[in-house]
Amino acid sequence: MRLVSVNQLQAGMKLGKKIYNDEGLTLLADGVELTDALIKRLARIDIGYIYIVDSVTDDVEIIGMLQDETRNQALKVIRNQFQQMTGASGISKGFYHLDKKFSKIMDSILDDLSLQEDPMIMLLDMHTADNYLYVHSLNVCLYTLVLGIAHGYSKEELRVIGLGALLHDIGKTQVPIKIIQKPGKLSEDEFRHMQAHTEIGYQILKEEPNIPLLAAHCALQHHERIDGSGYPRGLKGPQIHEYAKWLGVADSYDAMTSNRVYKKAMLPHQAVEALYVGSGTLYEQKQLELFRDRVAIYPLGLTVKLSTGESGVVVKIDPSTPHRPIVRVLTGPEGEKVVPFERDLGKALSVVIVDVADQGDSVGTPKYLS
Repeated sequence: MRLVSVNQLQAGMKLGKKIYNDEGLTLLADGVELTDALIKRLARIDIGYIYIVDSVTDDVEIIGMLQDETRNQALKVIRNQFQQMTGASGISKGFYHLDKKFSKIMDSILDDLSLQEDPMIMLLDMHTADNYLYVHSLNVCLYTLVLGIAHGYSKEELRVIGLGALLHDIGKTQVPIKIIQKPGKLSEDEFRHMQAHTEIGYQILKEEPNIPLLAAHCALQHHERIDGSGYPRGLKGPQIHEYAKWLGVADSYDAMTSNRVYKKAMLPHQAVEALYVGSGTLYEQKQLELFRDRVAIYPLGLTVKLSTGESGVVVKIDPSTPHRPIVRVLTGPEGEKVVPFERDLGKALSVVIVDVADQGDSVGTPKYLS
């Protein structure tokens, strides 16, 4: 299958991977033939990219980071708990024993990740953007845990940082929905309300008798930056807990690679480049280096152009060198179609990816393969 911008879709294409709503339920099943009406609907609900069935890459299997049952149960627990709190007066009233539900989910997530020999941060399942908070909370949890595993944290440490990541934005349940979903720039007053979610989240979590205090500090500090430019307290470097630093990287990455009401999603390689702009100022360089080594910056199915002039589709990723995938070459240096063959960039070290297909073209085939 191939990863395509919604702007490139044409009627008659078939969906290669399910699309989910914010509740984790199937919105469109794989194999559905796209019509003009369905394509317009996908554009309206802010789906940026989808996988389509493609005969030259029909052997490419896109496997999620979690099993379907785990993902759906996690989203259900997050949604139910957050909805109970949204707009409620008395922040922590009636909101105890989070551990009984969230700890069970954390065990399931850690079990799923443990089944993977070398877990990586992959482009996740496609969701609508109608309630970004739930999916974002789960994504950030997964990304943070992958980084924590690579860093060498123990299972108990992973449980704590995982809970902190899963609940890092719980304070947003107390921010007016009109501010959360505002498509334009926030006013100074609105931005102050938004920033308050970190301290509100801390107040909520620190009162939970069985939620680790470090998880509460993750909620408090995930927007702090090592040069002191973050919020709410303008902490610097060693003043910020290591867990919150990891979480800050994962949170920023997911925000950049997700469709929002006020911006379109970046592709992973673009988001990693954006993160590196803040290396040594916003984020710790060593943490960014580990992140870069654990993220599939060129997702399976993405159309890329090589330094040879050839173009093709990413069909396999080696966890040891995720930035140098195997590319199935489909066109030659002059744009001519060729008999498909695979070029392993992990071995062909003189060849690099120089560009990705124009994700903004409104045609059915990426420009490099037209």
